[in-house]
Amino acid sequence: MKKQTITTKTLAFYALMIALAMILSYLEMLVPPFFAIPGMKLGLTNLVVLIMLYSRGAKSAMFINLVRILLVSLLFGSGVSFIYSLAGGLLSGLVMILLKRTGKFSIVAVSIAGGVSHNIGQILAAVLLLNTTSIAWYLVILWFTGTASGAVIGILGGILCKKLQNARLFEK
Repeated sequence: MKKQTITTKTLAFYALMIALAMILSYLEMLVPPFFAIPGMKLGLTNLVVLIMLYSRGAKSAMFINLVRILLVSLLFGSGVSFIYSLAGGLLSGLVMILLKRTGKFSIVAVSIAGGVSHNIGQILAAVLLLNTTSIAWYLVILWFTGTASGAVIGILGGILCKKLQNARLFEK
């Protein structure tokens, strides 16, 4: 097996993406809930995951996603927030990777699926942590918000991927 070396440029790019994901995550925490819907977020960090998925591939996207979840939970969250973020982030990342791999879905559709599956992962974590299924009804509301925010993030992700490719920032 060939040993891979990490270049300074690659390391700097990953550090930049992790920092950007953390900043976007922090900014999301500052935004009050929309329309009085607790738990609804814009999904800004998914923008970074999408960019990594379409520029560097599945492993890189999941790496950035997991490092961001860990660091943001350590700096700004709690053990419970870590569990919710991890459940949502893992499911979202896996769904986006699988859909992209098929080649049949646009970046917007992949993003929407990521937003909705993130909500599903968090509700599943809540069901397990709270030991009740009564919270599951809330998923209906979060499906709408996940779809809307996923569409916006997907559109922005598509635009940014094109701009960044033209700037040659995606070269490995």
